[in-house]
Amino acid sequence: MHPVVQSIQQQLPPLLTHTLVGIYCYGSLVWGDFDPDISDIDLLVVLRQDVDKELFDTLDALHLRLETMYPEWAGRIEIAYISITALETFKTQCSPISVISPGEPFNTKDAGLDWLINWYTIRAQSMVVYGPAAEDIIPAISIEEFRTAVRDQIDEWVDWVVHTRDSRPYQAYAMLTMCRALYAVQTGLQTSKIQAAAWAIQHHPTQAERITNALRWRERHRDHVENPAATYPDAVAMVKYAARVR
Repeated sequence: MHPVVQSIQQQLPPLLTHTLVGIYCYGSLVWGDFDPDISDIDLLVVLRQDVDKELFDTLDALHLRLETMYPEWAGRIEIAYISITALETFKTQCSPISVISPGEPFNTKDAGLDWLINWYTIRAQSMVVYGPAAEDIIPAISIEEFRTAVRDQIDEWVDWVVHTRDSRPYQAYAMLTMCRALYAVQTGLQTSKIQAAAWAIQHHPTQAERITNALRWRERHRDHVENPAATYPDAVAMVKYAARVR
């Protein structure tokens, strides 16, 4: 188990004695191709109640401790906290979810059907860190519900891709996300960006050069790029291609 996950496994239960239901790890740390230099650590924490102000402050302090203990992971630990009731009703209503994620401070927002992809993936492809199996607490989600959500996400990227204009690493993220989305629509499963890219190069050969470039940009994410606008058209083209063939 990764040291950060192990530390969370040790520190969270004593803090959440009366409300903790389960902790689940997912993403590339579970699916494969985890890159300590680039990848995030993704976790879901299920509670018996919504996160109130007192609990929010307790969890925020925990996050600060984790970043002090593991400075190399500062800004790359993503943890979502949600009540078991919210999971049971997410298809029909929105409920609070408290999240800390890369580029986003700890905050509370609403979560509903827009989180279906996450819940489907965690239900099917996660590692239990604490508590019961994920499929015992997350309601069943059909493969068609999953595919519909992934297709909707692809369509949303047609508008979102404009935000990648000034960042080549973000362009790579968008393009590799499209690879993973196409893989998910075809197979009904999630996989790492690296594995999805290899699959997409084989199954969508017209995009092979763009995907290969995106992999290279991802590897060189710390390189200073003078003109990311020059490669922006490739990101747009990849997103539009995915929207067309999805």
